[in-house]
Amino acid sequence: MKAEPVLGAGFDPAFVPGITGPAPTDGVTKSPEPASGAAPVEDSAPPSSSDPVSSEPASPERVDAGTDADADVEDEAGGPVFEASDRRARIVADRKGVRLSLDEEACEFRWDEIAAVETESPRFGKRFTITVHTPDRRWYPIEIEAAARARFKEWDEQLDAVLDAYFEEA
Repeated sequence: MKAEPVLGAGFDPAFVPGITGPAPTDGVTKSPEPASGAAPVEDSAPPSSSDPVSSEPASPERVDAGTDADADVEDEAGGPVFEASDRRARIVADRKGVRLSLDEEACEFRWDEIAAVETESPRFGKRFTITVHTPDRRWYPIEIEAAARARFKEWDEQLDAVLDAYFEEA
């Protein structure tokens, strides 16, 4: 007695609709086979390494949080901008809304999608927490590590200026 092969997501991840495989990152595309009379074209480009090369050196000096966040920073429309970042996390608040990113993940909220923005500075430590609350009772916190605790007051004032300019409570 010969059994039929078992089908399903437990045995084949491609079975689940909507899930796609990883996209190739090396930029190589397959071209159709050359005509039988044509000679194959040689690629004169040197072979590429599997490791991407970054033009930016990895250094601990990059950890300085909020180097781009100045009180005088304004966007092209003339309004205030708040920006703070560390080696992993980043927040930007400007006339478009609030953008949060952590490692490779990012989310963006327009001002009409935000119910509240909450800040919290710890009693001890250097992690400044900003939480974006949405009207459907979801919240999105992000922690930014400051170089010094003195940055907390500065960040709070800059974020308040942006909120005062763009955020309208309903």
